[in-house]
Amino acid sequence: MMRSKKLVVALARKWKTMAGFGRRTISINRKPARAGHFVVYSSDKRRFVVPLAYLRTKVFQELLRLSEEEFGMPKDGPITLPCDAAVLEYVLSLLQSHVS
Repeated sequence: MMRSKKLVVALARKWKTMAGFGRRTISINRKPARAGHFVVYSSDKRRFVVPLAYLRTKVFQELLRLSEEEFGMPKDGPITLPCDAAVLEYVLSLLQSHVS
């Protein structure tokens, strides 16, 4: 399913709010994502800081859809993507080389 950029950004903001990323007490040793980025976790609990620009890509939209399907909307935690760290690193490296 094709999603508009505004819808994907709105969904990411909703997930961010629901996960409590706006709160300062999420974790003592974790920095919040810098401006223009957001945080996701792999299925093996590894943390990734991802540029918002990646939300426009079909592959990342599909990962978010699969995440919602597998784990549901995060209510009290971060967004977890349904792949391990090695796969997510590979996907992000491909996106980095193709997204300006």
